[in-house]
Amino acid sequence: MALSFTDQAIIALFFIVTLGVGLWFSRTSAKNSAEFFLGGRKLPWWLLGISMVATTFSADTPNLVTDIIRKNGVSGNWAWWSFLLTGMLTVFIYARLWRRSGISTDLEFYELRYSGKPARFLRGFRAIYLGVFFNMVIMSTVMLAGIKIAGILLGWTPAETVVIVGLVTVIYASIGGFKGVIYTDFIQFVVAMAGMVMACIYIVRLPEIGSLHALISHPEVSPSINLLPDMNNMDVVVPLLLVPLAIQWWSTWYPGAEPGGGGYIAQRMLSARDESGALKATLLFNMAHYALRPWPWILIALASLIIFPELSDISKAFPHISSQIVQDDLAFPAMLALLPPGLMGLVIAALLAALMSTLSTHLNWGSSYIVHDVYQRFIRPEATERQKVLTGQLATVSLMMMASIMALYLENALQAFHILLQMGAGTGLIFILRWFWWRINAMSEITAMMVSFILALIMELWVKDGLPTYLKFIIGVVITTIAWIWVAYITPMTDKQVLKNFVRAIRPFPHGWKPVVQELKADGQNMSFIPGQITAGIVMMLAGSIGVYALLFGIGYVLYGQYFSAGAAFILLFISVWVLKIFWRYNSKI
Repeated sequence: MALSFTDQAIIALFFIVTLGVGLWFSRTSAKNSAEFFLGGRKLPWWLLGISMVATTFSADTPNLVTDIIRKNGVSGNWAWWSFLLTGMLTVFIYARLWRRSGISTDLEFYELRYSGKPARFLRGFRAIYLGVFFNMVIMSTVMLAGIKIAGILLGWTPAETVVIVGLVTVIYASIGGFKGVIYTDFIQFVVAMAGMVMACIYIVRLPEIGSLHALISHPEVSPSINLLPDMNNMDVVVPLLLVPLAIQWWSTWYPGAEPGGGGYIAQRMLSARDESGALKATLLFNMAHYALRPWPWILIALASLIIFPELSDISKAFPHISSQIVQDDLAFPAMLALLPPGLMGLVIAALLAALMSTLSTHLNWGSSYIVHDVYQRFIRPEATERQKVLTGQLATVSLMMMASIMALYLENALQAFHILLQMGAGTGLIFILRWFWWRINAMSEITAMMVSFILALIMELWVKDGLPTYLKFIIGVVITTIAWIWVAYITPMTDKQVLKNFVRAIRPFPHGWKPVVQELKADGQNMSFIPGQITAGIVMMLAGSIGVYALLFGIGYVLYGQYFSAGAAFILLFISVWVLKIFWRYNSKI
């Protein structure tokens, strides 16, 4: 489709500003590795929180939401809404612990918590496994969304998309470092949200739809608007609601929603000025990510059921798009193709912002693993700061190239989402309990990682459609969890001195550390633990989760015109905030 001069000017301005921010921070980012990967640990909490939201507002996320809604209705979003429980657990239990560690990457945790060759192997292997392989899968998924969006809205070929987007992103990510990523995230989030809200308003008012009320009451849409699945149909309730809420949120590793924190979320917590800043940043992220941001995507996805009720309708409207990538997630960019000049340019800039903010974060995060946890730890311990920054820049370029190539072989966002969930099935619990239970060791984590990966290959390559997706996931969780718990008991424990050093540095919740605490007392070192701190954290986690869900539902009910239900949701939100306020003061003493 042809873009107007205004559209082209808006897109060009966006690229200029993005590159300008990267160039501006290039003056300080190259000083040392702490600046390049953590921004000097002096970044304000609100900026870090917005950066977390911007990163998870990737170009593939609205495509994924559209894919889910067209298949399972709005209630299908519990597949990722359930991760709010993980996020709130990170806010009120783990954010402080991560910040106390003083480490540079979350993988450095392994040699802080475990000992011996298994700890060193785990740190190095996960640096490659997560920083390169897993990171490539995530970035290629994001780039796939960019391919679909650019193919629909700009007429670019897949190769043109990966070259243009990859080149601009890698330039500002490699020269601007972490600060460049953080500040461009802020700009990109503002642009992305403004573009999505304005696009949603325009689409809802299209002649084929008419109004918000007409959209919600349309016969093609009304069966899909429920926020909860039909409780009388267990074939739907089990995979869409029970499995995510009862098992998925604590049992699997998923980027941005790691049980116990981790990945680029941990990177931002480690970049905060203090423990309070880490807590506030993650709280802001979870509120915005789950309650405020999804509704423009949801309404656009629902509107697509009217404009493009079948995949064949998308193919007819865009015959130049390869049939290989015409899936339900393509309906989102197809809807955006209906926008007028001016708004089209803003929305394309918004989608590019979402795409590039995610890519830049994963590039900086992945390269931090390669530098700190591989290059400096195993290859050149005496590396100078300049050498570490240069290695990080080279890693950034390499990761972008590999992810771009891989993106050309994926088909749809939901496919990659299920693959990532299956690969992490069963590993989540160990990331939660390693802070609580002294008996977990490096071999436990190695076992969990290897078993979950092998099971994912079996499920995807051999079982395939032989079992429902949720059942394959449960099997992976059960087998992986049994395997790592068994290994924790039969393998040697972590060196006692390492455990004592960990307790002294982190001051974790004492309940699962009694043998270690007793040894510290025997050595004349009395550790001070505040009674009830774990209880307070769990209460705040539950209150925060209920409050965010209430806000999510309240906004939805207002949009649906169900004002009584909206009122009830907002009352529940008020009660949750009141409970949080009571416990916040107590929690601040921990």
